[in-house]
Amino acid sequence: MSRSRGIRLHGPRQRPEKCGAGELIVCHVSLDGWRVNPGPRLRQCERGKKGGIQSDQGGARARMDRNSRAVERTVSNPRRSLNAFARRRTTDHPRFAPRHRLGSQPDLGLLLLCTPIASAEPTSSMSEKREAKGVAGRGDFEPGKPPPFRIGDIRAAIPGHCWVRDPWRSMSYVLRDAVVIAALAFCAAYLDSWAFWPLYWFAQGTMFWAVFVLGHDCGHGSFSDIPWLNNVVGHLLHSSILVPYHGCHKTHHQNHGNVDKDESWHPLPEKVYRELNSTSKKMRFTVPFPLFAFPVYLMRRTPGREEGSHFLPSSGLFDPKDELDVVVSTTCWSAMVSLLVCLSWVYGPLPVLKLYGLPYLVFVMWLDLVTYLHHHGHSEKLPWYRGNEWSYLRGGLTTIDRDYGWINNIHHDIGTHVVHHLFPQIPHYNLIEATKAAKPVFGEFYREPEKSGPLPLHLLGVLLRSLRMDHFVSDEGDVVFYQTDPHLLSGKKHKSM
Repeated sequence: MSRSRGIRLHGPRQRPEKCGAGELIVCHVSLDGWRVNPGPRLRQCERGKKGGIQSDQGGARARMDRNSRAVERTVSNPRRSLNAFARRRTTDHPRFAPRHRLGSQPDLGLLLLCTPIASAEPTSSMSEKREAKGVAGRGDFEPGKPPPFRIGDIRAAIPGHCWVRDPWRSMSYVLRDAVVIAALAFCAAYLDSWAFWPLYWFAQGTMFWAVFVLGHDCGHGSFSDIPWLNNVVGHLLHSSILVPYHGCHKTHHQNHGNVDKDESWHPLPEKVYRELNSTSKKMRFTVPFPLFAFPVYLMRRTPGREEGSHFLPSSGLFDPKDELDVVVSTTCWSAMVSLLVCLSWVYGPLPVLKLYGLPYLVFVMWLDLVTYLHHHGHSEKLPWYRGNEWSYLRGGLTTIDRDYGWINNIHHDIGTHVVHHLFPQIPHYNLIEATKAAKPVFGEFYREPEKSGPLPLHLLGVLLRSLRMDHFVSDEGDVVFYQTDPHLLSGKKHKSM
């Protein structure tokens, strides 16, 4: 008879799981199904006539108490006991009858299961590895495989009220951010102290980023059900921080996770990467340069794509039907630039630089940091797709949620990015609830974000690690993962030494 492995039973609806050598699995049978109590030592117990199950109602509890008080002893050579158990009929094994209903009253019993000595490693070490890898055996999870659910399953799990867009509530967030921005600017101008300026630059830049998120909601239509209100508010908010409202963000959402069509921090194919000069590689993979990429991207797009400006209607970024929208967006952006020039003429360039210019740079850093880390930097390599392997659902599942500590509320919970990417029409104030409702459907395809302190300083380490390791993807294959250029990595290490 071939040697079989032991079985750990977790519950009435879960499949049995293999366990390691020398571990005892004691299953208490009740109306609720199996409950498992593992232990490293074999316990003495009485065995019934069928696979060790004691099912008589009268003495079950007494035997359970007596057996639990039995002296535990380590078995130096348990092969004889194992063989005795292995000879029992397979059909009597509880694996084939995982749920027992023994009457109206709970009927308890004990089952002794032992694994063969030939098991490769102790169960304790396997349990530790399983905990380290995550729930439900994440070490065996293949992130590039098709999910066992459809996007309709996720949609059905999200409560109906999460889809409701309340224009009054959305406008209240606009008013909140506007008041905070005005108050910060007034305090900075009134104090005009170099002890306060750095704090102001960070705080005001963060508020600019919050304004971007609200304008971004307008672009997705999640701000309200009124198109003209979305467009008016979106133009005002984005133009105030020098961002064209009618950009190509929708292209990013429609093609997320697609190597050939995505627009936001998409991976470079190896051929394109090899053609970059050393300066371009340094600008893309060395901090702080990637954190200031957004203005350049608006003007020229990114490497590996046909060049195009976000300000020209004739750009390949846009469809012909978007021409008028792009003209309006560029006009509003130009009006904001003109206003800043006039303010510099009246008050001087230094006050405008301190009140607006430096906060704008902090905002750009926020934008580049957040958009990059929502698609990069996870400890588990994330897939990118081409051709028929790509789908809207599979691409959206490669995005990552992030925790930003105190900043979560300030920047309107944009860290709940997975559900946002799949359903951008959900308002930002419902994303947390929608994510909680969708997690059971996502299963292993959802990557729980690392908890942050008050400020998300841990994300700086994530960014540095990703820029050091995630350089390009293969030119071939429809499911690809980031690869590392050892020459670029060794060059950085050499410089640091």
